[in-house]
Amino acid sequence: MSYRYVLLGAGRQGLAAAYDLGRFGGADDILLCDIDAHVAESGADRLNRLLGRRVARARQLDVRNTREVAAALDGASACISSVHYTCNLEVTRLAIVKAVHMTDFGGNTDVAWQQRACDDEAARAGVTVVPDCGMGPGLNISLATYVMSLVDVPREVFIWDGGLPQDPEPPWNYASTFAMGGLTNEYDGHAMFLRDGRITPVACFADLEELDFPPPIGRLEAFVTSGGLSTSPWTLQGRLQRLENKTLRYRGHCAQFKAFSDLGLLGLDPIELNGHAGPAPAAAGPQPRATSVVPRNVFHALLAPKITRDVVRDICVMRVKCIGETQGRPAAVAVDLIDRYDEATGFTAMQRLTGWHASIMTIAAVRGEIARGVVPVELALSGRRVVQESRRRGFAITEHLDVSAAVAV
Repeated sequence: MSYRYVLLGAGRQGLAAAYDLGRFGGADDILLCDIDAHVAESGADRLNRLLGRRVARARQLDVRNTREVAAALDGASACISSVHYTCNLEVTRLAIVKAVHMTDFGGNTDVAWQQRACDDEAARAGVTVVPDCGMGPGLNISLATYVMSLVDVPREVFIWDGGLPQDPEPPWNYASTFAMGGLTNEYDGHAMFLRDGRITPVACFADLEELDFPPPIGRLEAFVTSGGLSTSPWTLQGRLQRLENKTLRYRGHCAQFKAFSDLGLLGLDPIELNGHAGPAPAAAGPQPRATSVVPRNVFHALLAPKITRDVVRDICVMRVKCIGETQGRPAAVAVDLIDRYDEATGFTAMQRLTGWHASIMTIAAVRGEIARGVVPVELALSGRRVVQESRRRGFAITEHLDVSAAVAV
């Protein structure tokens, strides 16, 4: 069968997802929508060149305009939302009304819960919605369910993942491979983990540790960030005693960005700037007018030029470990996935892991392989199936099983 797909947002991850739909999803029409007409048009041109056929077309669209989105969804088989997570609940509602399957890149667990509340409505409409696809949350959770399947009785799962430049440049040693708003969203608030079988909040930047990876990666640091597990702690409560996820970065990153957070630069509440420091001067004369600013907006404006490049040759690293029992004996299994910038297509590793996880879920949805309703990532497709599809796309996934003893974390 052939399908018509709609991409809401034609930026980096959305374009990679569209490419994968063109290769593996039986696409006969891919509509790239973006608020920036040039982004949509250049994306469609690039997609058609890469796929060697004219399958993609462009449309200028503001996702906040429900009429425009509804019109774009007319006759579509499925859509992928790669816009800001704050738009995903409304897109979900429109997809259900239009009987269009949907996935998104999410990243905010509160929004995912709001989408889950549409489950009955989506099921009645015969629609599948899978929120929070991508690298993390998304593929990391799928790999977690995979390693759980490799032992008889899983008890603890630990996830480490991150996207990094292959050639880090000080002082930041980091390059942006997705929207700044997504980065700072992950660095604010707290994560929700399973500890001793209970849902437990853990503050961002907590529990710093270091892990070793094969050369040339070497030693990386890992620390807590928010949103990486989506709804999986609640889904897996009762099956696991422990479920945790940390972000991988080059050493020194945690201290650097925790300092920004402690200073208040990730805050979303406006603050007032009076134009001077300390008490107002006693001398007569006009005083500077107070200005209200959102600290996070200032932080974005200052940091983005420092960590944004025209081309990012990146590397994405994921490690997932499960500890439990097999045949009554302690067992541990670890899975590594390492992917790099692809010179042939120009897609970053972050684009590939993020976009292709969403497209894998989207293709399964249109083929009726996922239950109807709003389905969390951890229940949508089995980990084995996601690994199979990932390997089919060239991802290198290695695993090691030790049935003799649990591996210390």
